[in-house]
Amino acid sequence: MSFSEADVQGALKNLIDQNTRKDFASGKSLKNIKINGNDISLDIMLGYPAKSVWDEIRAIIEAHLKAALPGVGNVSVNVTSKVVSHAVQHGAKLVDGVKNIIAVASGKGGVGKSTTAVNIALALAAEGARVGMLDADIYGPSQPTMLGISGQPTTDGGNFMIPMANHGLQAMSIGFLIGSGDTPMIWRGPMVTQALDQLLRQTRWDDLDYLIVDLPPGTGDIQLSLAQQVPVTGAVIVTTPQDIALLDARKGLKMFEKVGIKIIGIVENMSTHICSKCGHEEHIFGSGGGEKMCADYSTEFLGNLPLDICIREQTDSGKPTVVADPDGNIAKTYKQIARRIAVKVGEMAQSHSAVFPKVVVQNT
Repeated sequence: MSFSEADVQGALKNLIDQNTRKDFASGKSLKNIKINGNDISLDIMLGYPAKSVWDEIRAIIEAHLKAALPGVGNVSVNVTSKVVSHAVQHGAKLVDGVKNIIAVASGKGGVGKSTTAVNIALALAAEGARVGMLDADIYGPSQPTMLGISGQPTTDGGNFMIPMANHGLQAMSIGFLIGSGDTPMIWRGPMVTQALDQLLRQTRWDDLDYLIVDLPPGTGDIQLSLAQQVPVTGAVIVTTPQDIALLDARKGLKMFEKVGIKIIGIVENMSTHICSKCGHEEHIFGSGGGEKMCADYSTEFLGNLPLDICIREQTDSGKPTVVADPDGNIAKTYKQIARRIAVKVGEMAQSHSAVFPKVVVQNT
Protein backbone atom coordinates (compact mmCIF):
# COMPACT_ATOMS: atom_id res chain seq x y z
CA MET A 1 0.00 0.00 0.00
CA SER A 2 1.33 3.46 -0.90
CA PHE A 3 0.89 6.65 1.09
CA SER A 4 0.96 10.31 0.19
CA GLU A 5 1.94 13.43 2.13
CA ALA A 6 -1.76 14.27 2.32
CA ASP A 7 -2.39 10.93 4.04
CA VAL A 8 0.25 11.69 6.65
CA GLN A 9 -1.05 15.22 7.18
CA GLY A 10 -4.61 13.91 7.45
CA ALA A 11 -3.58 11.40 10.08
CA LEU A 12 -1.78 14.02 12.16
CA LYS A 13 -4.83 16.30 12.10
CA ASN A 14 -6.35 13.82 14.53
CA LEU A 15 -3.42 13.95 16.97
CA ILE A 16 -3.33 16.75 19.54
CA ASP A 17 -0.12 18.19 20.97
CA GLN A 18 -0.89 18.30 24.69
CA ASN A 19 1.34 21.35 25.12
CA THR A 20 -0.18 23.57 22.42
CA ARG A 21 -3.61 21.87 22.60
CA LYS A 22 -3.67 21.90 18.79
CA ASP A 23 -3.12 19.16 16.25
CA PHE A 24 0.33 18.63 14.75
CA ALA A 25 -0.79 19.23 11.15
CA SER A 26 -2.56 22.57 11.50
CA GLY A 27 0.42 24.48 12.88
CA LYS A 28 3.82 25.03 11.34
CA SER A 29 5.60 22.26 13.22
CA LEU A 30 5.16 19.49 10.62
CA LYS A 31 7.98 19.56 8.06
CA ASN A 32 9.93 17.47 5.54
CA ILE A 33 7.53 14.57 5.06
CA LYS A 34 9.33 11.89 3.06
CA ILE A 35 7.85 8.62 1.82
CA ASN A 36 10.00 5.75 0.59
CA GLY A 37 7.82 2.76 -0.29
CA ASN A 38 5.87 2.06 2.88
CA ASP A 39 8.36 3.90 5.11
CA ILE A 40 7.66 7.41 6.39
CA SER A 41 10.00 10.00 7.85
CA LEU A 42 9.18 13.52 8.99
CA ASP A 43 10.38 16.38 11.16
CA ILE A 44 8.48 18.07 13.97
CA MET A 45 9.90 21.51 14.80
CA LEU A 46 8.23 22.82 17.94
CA GLY A 47 8.00 26.58 18.48
CA TYR A 48 8.73 26.16 22.19
CA PRO A 49 11.52 24.47 24.19
CA ALA A 50 10.45 20.99 25.25
CA LYS A 51 13.57 18.85 25.48
CA SER A 52 12.15 16.75 28.31
CA VAL A 53 9.19 15.60 26.20
CA TRP A 54 10.83 15.19 22.76
CA ASP A 55 11.01 11.41 23.17
CA GLU A 56 7.41 11.26 24.36
CA ILE A 57 6.17 13.30 21.38
CA ARG A 58 8.23 11.19 18.99
CA ALA A 59 6.78 7.95 20.38
CA ILE A 60 3.19 9.27 20.30
CA ILE A 61 3.45 10.38 16.66
CA GLU A 62 5.09 7.16 15.52
CA ALA A 63 2.47 5.03 17.28
CA HIS A 64 -0.37 7.18 15.90
CA LEU A 65 0.83 6.94 12.30
CA LYS A 66 1.27 3.17 12.55
CA ALA A 67 -2.28 2.85 13.83
CA ALA A 68 -3.81 5.35 11.38
CA LEU A 69 -2.10 4.06 8.22
CA PRO A 70 -2.51 0.26 7.90
CA GLY A 71 0.41 -1.37 6.14
CA VAL A 72 2.89 1.36 7.02
CA GLY A 73 6.48 0.24 7.40
CA ASN A 74 9.14 2.04 9.39
CA VAL A 75 8.13 5.43 10.83
CA SER A 76 10.91 7.84 11.72
CA VAL A 77 10.13 11.11 13.52
CA ASN A 78 12.74 13.74 14.35
CA VAL A 79 11.63 16.22 17.02
CA THR A 80 13.41 19.55 17.62
CA SER A 81 12.57 23.01 18.95
CA LYS A 82 13.26 26.49 17.57
CA VAL A 83 12.46 29.70 19.43
CA VAL A 84 12.05 32.89 17.36
CA SER A 85 11.58 36.57 18.21
CA HIS A 86 8.06 37.88 18.74
CA ALA A 87 6.56 41.35 18.59
CA VAL A 88 6.75 43.74 21.54
CA GLN A 89 4.80 46.85 22.52
CA HIS A 90 4.94 49.73 20.05
CA GLY A 91 7.84 52.13 20.41
CA ALA A 92 10.07 49.99 22.65
CA LYS A 93 13.69 49.66 21.51
CA LEU A 94 14.84 46.06 21.14
CA VAL A 95 17.74 44.58 23.11
CA ASP A 96 20.73 43.05 21.33
CA GLY A 97 21.19 39.34 21.97
CA VAL A 98 17.65 38.79 23.25
CA LYS A 99 14.81 37.23 21.27
CA ASN A 100 11.98 37.47 23.81
CA ILE A 101 11.55 39.29 27.12
CA ILE A 102 9.05 37.92 29.63
CA ALA A 103 8.17 40.15 32.58
CA VAL A 104 7.17 38.43 35.82
CA ALA A 105 5.19 40.85 37.97
CA SER A 106 2.92 41.09 40.99
CA GLY A 107 0.59 43.76 42.31
CA LYS A 108 2.08 43.47 45.80
CA GLY A 109 5.09 42.07 47.55
CA GLY A 110 5.27 38.80 49.44
CA VAL A 111 3.46 36.60 46.91
CA GLY A 112 6.55 34.66 45.81
CA LYS A 113 7.10 36.52 42.52
CA SER A 114 10.92 36.27 42.55
CA THR A 115 10.85 32.60 43.52
CA THR A 116 8.40 31.90 40.71
CA ALA A 117 10.46 33.93 38.23
CA VAL A 118 13.72 32.12 38.92
CA ASN A 119 12.11 28.68 38.77
CA ILE A 120 10.38 29.53 35.47
CA ALA A 121 13.74 30.65 34.07
CA LEU A 122 15.45 27.46 35.25
CA ALA A 123 12.61 25.34 33.88
CA LEU A 124 12.92 26.95 30.43
CA ALA A 125 16.68 26.33 30.52
CA ALA A 126 16.07 22.70 31.51
CA GLU A 127 13.89 22.36 28.40
CA GLY A 128 16.83 23.38 26.21
CA ALA A 129 16.35 27.15 25.86
CA ARG A 130 19.03 29.81 26.28
CA VAL A 131 17.74 31.86 29.20
CA GLY A 132 18.75 34.99 31.09
CA MET A 133 17.50 36.48 34.35
CA LEU A 134 17.35 40.25 34.86
CA ASP A 135 16.70 41.27 38.46
CA ALA A 136 14.79 44.51 37.98
CA ASP A 137 13.90 44.88 41.65
CA ILE A 138 16.44 47.65 42.30
CA TYR A 139 15.36 48.27 45.91
CA GLY A 140 15.25 44.60 46.89
CA PRO A 141 17.45 42.48 44.59
CA SER A 142 17.08 38.82 45.51
CA GLN A 143 18.27 36.91 42.46
CA PRO A 144 21.98 36.83 43.45
CA THR A 145 21.02 34.89 46.59
CA MET A 146 18.44 32.72 44.83
CA LEU A 147 20.89 31.78 42.07
CA GLY A 148 23.81 31.31 44.46
CA ILE A 149 25.96 33.89 42.65
CA SER A 150 28.50 36.13 44.38
CA GLY A 151 31.13 38.54 43.10
CA GLN A 152 30.93 41.27 40.50
CA PRO A 153 30.59 41.09 36.71
CA THR A 154 33.52 41.80 34.43
CA THR A 155 33.40 43.95 31.30
CA ASP A 156 34.15 43.15 27.68
CA GLY A 157 36.81 45.85 27.58
CA GLY A 158 34.25 48.45 26.54
CA ASN A 159 30.98 49.68 27.96
CA PHE A 160 29.29 46.28 28.32
CA MET A 161 29.15 43.97 31.33
CA ILE A 162 29.44 40.21 30.96
CA PRO A 163 26.47 38.57 32.69
CA MET A 164 27.10 36.38 35.71
CA ALA A 165 26.16 32.72 35.34
CA ASN A 166 24.99 29.73 37.36
CA HIS A 167 22.66 26.77 36.85
CA GLY A 168 22.78 27.39 33.09
CA LEU A 169 21.37 30.95 33.36
CA GLN A 170 22.89 34.28 32.38
CA ALA A 171 22.08 36.78 35.12
CA MET A 172 22.37 40.48 35.91
CA SER A 173 21.28 42.33 39.04
CA ILE A 174 22.05 45.59 40.85
CA GLY A 175 22.89 43.24 43.71
CA PHE A 176 26.11 42.28 41.90
CA LEU A 177 27.23 45.92 41.84
CA ILE A 178 26.36 47.45 45.23
CA GLY A 179 28.59 45.41 47.54
CA SER A 180 27.17 43.92 50.74
CA GLY A 181 23.67 42.50 50.77
CA ASP A 182 22.46 44.96 53.42
CA THR A 183 23.36 48.08 51.42
CA PRO A 184 20.15 50.09 50.92
CA MET A 185 19.29 51.71 47.60
CA ILE A 186 18.11 55.20 48.62
CA TRP A 187 17.22 56.37 45.13
CA ARG A 188 14.36 58.31 43.61
CA GLY A 189 12.33 56.94 40.70
CA PRO A 190 14.32 58.41 37.76
CA MET A 191 17.58 56.98 39.12
CA VAL A 192 16.01 53.54 39.45
CA THR A 193 14.63 53.67 35.92
CA GLN A 194 18.03 54.68 34.55
CA ALA A 195 19.76 51.92 36.50
CA LEU A 196 17.45 49.28 35.09
CA ASP A 197 17.96 50.56 31.56
CA GLN A 198 21.72 50.24 32.01
CA LEU A 199 21.44 46.74 33.46
CA LEU A 200 19.29 45.70 30.51
CA ARG A 201 21.12 47.38 27.64
CA GLN A 202 24.72 47.47 28.84
CA THR A 203 24.88 43.74 29.52
CA ARG A 204 26.35 41.55 26.77
CA TRP A 205 23.50 39.02 26.62
CA ASP A 206 24.61 35.99 24.62
CA ASP A 207 21.94 34.85 22.14
CA LEU A 208 19.05 34.45 24.59
CA ASP A 209 15.78 32.79 23.60
CA TYR A 210 14.17 34.28 26.71
CA LEU A 211 15.14 36.98 29.17
CA ILE A 212 13.05 36.69 32.33
CA VAL A 213 12.65 40.07 34.04
CA ASP A 214 11.83 39.94 37.75
CA LEU A 215 9.98 43.25 38.13
CA PRO A 216 9.50 45.09 41.44
CA PRO A 217 6.09 44.60 43.06
CA GLY A 218 3.45 47.28 42.67
CA THR A 219 2.01 49.48 39.94
CA GLY A 220 3.50 52.91 40.63
CA ASP A 221 5.49 55.34 38.52
CA ILE A 222 8.60 53.14 38.47
CA GLN A 223 6.76 50.06 37.25
CA LEU A 224 4.98 52.04 34.56
CA SER A 225 8.25 53.53 33.33
CA LEU A 226 9.87 50.10 33.24
CA ALA A 227 6.94 48.65 31.32
CA GLN A 228 7.17 51.44 28.74
CA GLN A 229 10.95 51.23 28.22
CA VAL A 230 11.60 47.50 28.28
CA PRO A 231 10.56 45.70 25.04
CA VAL A 232 8.36 43.03 26.60
CA THR A 233 6.97 40.11 24.59
CA GLY A 234 4.49 39.27 27.35
CA ALA A 235 3.85 39.42 31.08
CA VAL A 236 3.12 36.79 33.71
CA ILE A 237 1.23 37.89 36.82
CA VAL A 238 1.95 36.09 40.11
CA THR A 239 -0.64 36.23 42.87
CA THR A 240 -1.84 34.34 45.91
CA PRO A 241 -5.49 33.30 46.42
CA GLN A 242 -6.47 35.83 49.09
CA ASP A 243 -8.68 38.75 48.11
CA ILE A 244 -6.21 41.56 48.85
CA ALA A 245 -3.49 39.97 46.69
CA LEU A 246 -5.95 39.42 43.85
CA LEU A 247 -7.10 43.03 44.06
CA ASP A 248 -3.53 44.24 43.56
CA ALA A 249 -2.87 41.62 40.87
CA ARG A 250 -5.80 42.99 38.89
CA LYS A 251 -4.21 46.44 39.03
CA GLY A 252 -0.96 45.00 37.71
CA LEU A 253 -2.76 43.28 34.86
CA LYS A 254 -4.53 46.50 33.88
CA MET A 255 -1.23 48.39 33.95
CA PHE A 256 0.26 46.07 31.34
CA GLU A 257 -2.86 46.33 29.20
CA LYS A 258 -2.63 50.14 29.23
CA VAL A 259 0.95 50.11 27.91
CA GLY A 260 0.17 47.55 25.22
CA ILE A 261 1.91 44.53 26.75
CA LYS A 262 0.21 41.18 26.23
CA ILE A 263 -0.73 39.14 29.29
CA ILE A 264 0.55 35.57 28.97
CA GLY A 265 -1.32 34.33 32.01
CA ILE A 266 -1.56 34.13 35.78
CA VAL A 267 0.27 31.89 38.25
CA GLU A 268 -1.33 31.31 41.64
CA ASN A 269 1.31 30.78 44.31
CA MET A 270 0.74 29.37 47.83
CA SER A 271 -2.54 27.82 46.67
CA THR A 272 -2.57 25.11 49.30
CA HIS A 273 -0.60 24.14 52.38
CA ILE A 274 0.17 20.49 53.04
CA CYS A 275 1.10 19.73 56.63
CA SER A 276 4.55 18.11 56.80
CA LYS A 277 3.45 16.16 59.87
CA CYS A 278 0.07 14.69 58.93
CA GLY A 279 -0.32 15.43 55.21
CA HIS A 280 -3.52 17.44 55.67
CA GLU A 281 -4.11 19.84 52.77
CA GLU A 282 -5.70 23.21 53.50
CA HIS A 283 -6.48 26.31 51.43
CA ILE A 284 -5.27 28.73 54.10
CA PHE A 285 -5.37 31.74 51.73
CA GLY A 286 -8.67 30.81 50.08
CA SER A 287 -9.24 28.97 46.83
CA GLY A 288 -10.21 29.61 43.23
CA GLY A 289 -9.22 33.29 43.21
CA GLY A 290 -6.64 33.03 40.45
CA GLU A 291 -8.95 31.05 38.18
CA LYS A 292 -11.78 33.54 38.73
CA MET A 293 -9.48 36.42 37.86
CA CYS A 294 -8.50 34.65 34.64
CA ALA A 295 -12.17 34.19 33.76
CA ASP A 296 -12.89 37.86 34.46
CA TYR A 297 -10.07 39.08 32.19
CA SER A 298 -10.14 36.32 29.55
CA THR A 299 -6.57 35.27 30.24
CA GLU A 300 -5.04 31.87 30.95
CA PHE A 301 -4.58 30.21 34.32
CA LEU A 302 -1.03 28.87 33.93
CA GLY A 303 -1.01 26.77 37.10
CA ASN A 304 -0.80 26.82 40.87
CA LEU A 305 1.94 26.06 43.37
CA PRO A 306 1.77 24.96 47.00
CA LEU A 307 3.01 26.73 50.11
CA ASP A 308 5.89 24.35 50.80
CA ILE A 309 8.86 24.84 53.10
CA CYS A 310 11.14 23.06 50.60
CA ILE A 311 10.62 25.81 48.01
CA ARG A 312 11.79 28.43 50.51
CA GLU A 313 14.72 26.38 51.83
CA GLN A 314 15.97 25.44 48.36
CA THR A 315 15.72 28.98 47.02
CA ASP A 316 17.43 30.50 50.06
CA SER A 317 20.29 28.04 49.61
CA GLY A 318 20.97 29.24 46.06
CA LYS A 319 19.60 26.07 44.44
CA PRO A 320 15.93 26.69 43.54
CA THR A 321 13.54 23.77 43.34
CA VAL A 322 13.92 23.09 39.60
CA VAL A 323 17.65 22.37 40.06
CA ALA A 324 17.54 21.08 43.65
CA ASP A 325 14.84 18.47 43.00
CA PRO A 326 14.41 18.34 39.20
CA ASP A 327 12.28 15.19 39.23
CA GLY A 328 10.04 16.19 42.13
CA ASN A 329 6.38 17.09 41.80
CA ILE A 330 6.89 20.81 42.44
CA ALA A 331 9.65 21.03 39.81
CA LYS A 332 7.35 19.25 37.36
CA THR A 333 4.69 21.88 38.03
CA TYR A 334 7.18 24.69 37.40
CA LYS A 335 8.20 22.98 34.13
CA GLN A 336 4.57 22.61 33.04
CA ILE A 337 3.98 26.31 33.72
CA ALA A 338 7.18 27.32 31.92
CA ARG A 339 6.35 25.16 28.90
CA ARG A 340 2.88 26.68 28.70
CA ILE A 341 4.38 30.19 28.87
CA ALA A 342 6.72 29.29 26.00
CA VAL A 343 3.82 27.90 23.97
CA LYS A 344 1.80 31.07 24.50
CA VAL A 345 4.76 33.21 23.44
CA GLY A 346 5.26 30.98 20.39
CA GLU A 347 1.68 31.66 19.30
CA MET A 348 2.18 35.44 19.35
CA ALA A 349 2.90 37.51 16.25
CA GLN A 350 6.51 37.18 15.17
CA SER A 351 8.89 40.11 15.04
CA HIS A 352 10.47 40.66 11.64
CA SER A 353 12.70 43.53 12.70
CA ALA A 354 15.82 41.42 12.26
CA VAL A 355 14.95 40.87 8.60
CA PHE A 356 15.45 44.53 7.74
CA PRO A 357 18.99 45.90 7.43
CA LYS A 358 20.18 48.76 9.58
CA VAL A 359 20.62 51.93 7.55
CA VAL A 360 23.42 54.27 8.62
CA VAL A 361 23.80 57.70 7.01
CA GLN A 362 27.26 59.26 7.18
CA ASN A 363 28.80 62.42 5.78
CA THR A 364 31.67 61.67 3.44
